[in-house]
Amino acid sequence: MCFRLCCSCRFPHVFPGAGLSFSPAVEKLGFVMVRLLRLCSIVSLPHRINCKFHHHDVAKGKRLLLSRLYQPRNLWEESPSSLESKSGERTSRSHKLMIKAGLIQPSSPGCFHFLPFTVRSMEKLFRLIDKEMHGIGGQKIDLTNLSPAALWKQSGRWELMGKELFRLADRHNQDYCLGPTHEEAVTHLVSTEGGITYKQLPLLLYQITKKFRDEPRPCFGLLRGREFYMKDMYTFDASEEGAYQTYNEVCNAYSNIFNALGLKFVKVQADTGNIGGKMSHEFQLPANIGQDRLLVCGGCGFAANIETLNADDRDCPSCGGELTETKGIEIGHTFYLGTKYSNTFNTTCDSQPKPLLAEMGCYGIGVTRLLAASIEVLSTEDEIHWPGLIAPYQVCLIPPKKGSKEADAVTVAETLYDDIHSLYHLRDEIVLDDRTQMTIGKRVKEAEMMGYPFVIVVGKKALGSQPLFEVRRQNTGEVQYLSREGVMDCLKNVQVI
Repeated sequence: MCFRLCCSCRFPHVFPGAGLSFSPAVEKLGFVMVRLLRLCSIVSLPHRINCKFHHHDVAKGKRLLLSRLYQPRNLWEESPSSLESKSGERTSRSHKLMIKAGLIQPSSPGCFHFLPFTVRSMEKLFRLIDKEMHGIGGQKIDLTNLSPAALWKQSGRWELMGKELFRLADRHNQDYCLGPTHEEAVTHLVSTEGGITYKQLPLLLYQITKKFRDEPRPCFGLLRGREFYMKDMYTFDASEEGAYQTYNEVCNAYSNIFNALGLKFVKVQADTGNIGGKMSHEFQLPANIGQDRLLVCGGCGFAANIETLNADDRDCPSCGGELTETKGIEIGHTFYLGTKYSNTFNTTCDSQPKPLLAEMGCYGIGVTRLLAASIEVLSTEDEIHWPGLIAPYQVCLIPPKKGSKEADAVTVAETLYDDIHSLYHLRDEIVLDDRTQMTIGKRVKEAEMMGYPFVIVVGKKALGSQPLFEVRRQNTGEVQYLSREGVMDCLKNVQVI
């Protein structure tokens, strides 16, 4: 028996001698030694080795190469007309751009697969929301999406919601629905856990989960679908005064989120609808594609959903000024519920001389809708413009074409990549477009369509005695030629979440 290194994988293998046989104990010992030798080989190698996979250069392994990222092969080839004919749904700018850029893929009407770039953007949006919710004392939970019909029947919404609920029965003929919202579930949870102690007040519980609504006419991609992500928060206070204070704090946190994304939103007076309660506001993004009709006063700033006012009245109730009608996309909704649900489920707060029914609020942000609405209002017809904080990647670095006169600048590009990668906040935010069989022009056009906030082109000016790099800022259209130090100064203040 002898040990040799495999010529392909460089791992030790056992090779019995010709015509020789060994006792089971000796063979077992031999194979144990082989396993130990293989382990030592793995530890000593500078990078992962596997017989079935290509070996990669260590330095290249540190770089995020665009050719290795999963994207549809027919990127940007689908025309808007073919998109509409395939889906049979009304489309919007964001819908067309997200399909063409390979950000989402339709699964069924109103349902979409999220591809890697979109997942990265969504995760950043989650972090931004988490930051603001934690800042006002929110505690994150995760409630089941399979909700018993009994809770909805107890609140009266099983029939009220009608066909909007996705309903199903299990093998025991027990009825359930896929949760479109969780007022019943969270109020019942808090009640069964013994209510709320005064030290826990105000209690703010929130989650970011998928929701389901049987939308009769899904349209506009992620703006109106059947399956979507929502951030929903439920708050509990011992008094109306405390509940109003909590309401204002959550509304301020919502404003912080939308401001951080650079969105020009409007907070409008809204109807409580089938959620119910004493007061409601919507956060709207003005857009022609929007399906909500808004009335806004240019004088005092009053704004309302037209549902809450007399449609014929165009005088502002606050200042008497003229109201102007516009359309909007709802991206957030807040409700002061009072005791509507706490009374149904007997959810109380500690108080003297006796416990009091909790004063509640509920607050939602349509997270997938917010992502799509941002693209809708910021982008052009041909180029995606992301809110800077949630762009999937911040920087795309484009080296010269293989075989071109500037081909020697490839090593300069790789060095610049490594320099940018050394900036801690951008270590996972830079992509190297290594598809050097394509011209620089074609790759720049695609990068601008994808919406990287910074596109850096390494061309012939990078080969001079004082190398210069072309830096293109997507959201402003500005183009600069900067030195290596200039590039680093430009990028070191880029904000990430």
